[in-house]
Order: sequence, then C-alpha cells, then structure tokens
Amino acid sequence: MSLPEELLYSEEHEWIKKEGDQVRIGITDFAQAELGDIVFVELPEVGDELEADEPFGSVESVKTVSELYAPLSGKVVEVNEELEDNPEYVNESPYENAWMVVLEPADDSEFDDLLSAEQYAAVIDED
Repeated sequence: MSLPEELLYSEEHEWIKKEGDQVRIGITDFAQAELGDIVFVELPEVGDELEADEPFGSVESVKTVSELYAPLSGKVVEVNEELEDNPEYVNESPYENAWMVVLEPADDSEFDDLLSAEQYAAVIDED
C-alpha cells in the first residue's frame, strides 16, 4: 500500500496535497483497496462550498457506496471530469489520475486536524 510522505491525510481516508493557495483531494490507496472495483464517482460542481467533515460526493464500487468527506472547508475550483468516464482510475492511480477536486481552503486552522503519512498509517493499522 502506498502512502506518499508529502501528502496530508484525513481519518476518513482522503489525501490532501497542498498546491500554493489550493489543495488537491482524493481518496487513499487504502480506501480504494477496501472498496474494491470502483464503478461510479459522484463529485460536487465547481463553485460548490464544502464544509469540513461533511459529505461532498460518493464512490460506488461493486460492493458498496461510500460517501466522500471533505477534509477541509472551502470552495471547489476544479473537478476531475475524467472520473465520470473512467472511475477505474481510483483503483489504478489513487494519487495521480484519480484526484477528485481542487479546493480553495476557507480556514487554514483546519490543516491542524489532518494527519501525516505516519499518523495515517497508525490509524489504518487500527482498522
């Protein structure tokens, strides 16, 4: 299982990559492996406001439907349209091709609630 050190993580299994004043968000390798083969991804619209720890979309696999939880509050500035036609990217490339949204964070203090790769590894070891 891959856990890139340069990313931040949420306890809800999202990864967060800082890119200047914005963040790119997706689900972790652990999450996609637990879900199995992804067949559909539902994402918000550009311009939507997300609230930290609130659902912002869902991922449907052959086994289940799982909600996506926003790791940070902010405004959606980009959505990965590729996932509409290629949901399998989530399984094949969770950290590269399968990013889900780019967000302009509303509150920098929320970064304090995110986990390092080492902290996230400890969380998933408990599961």
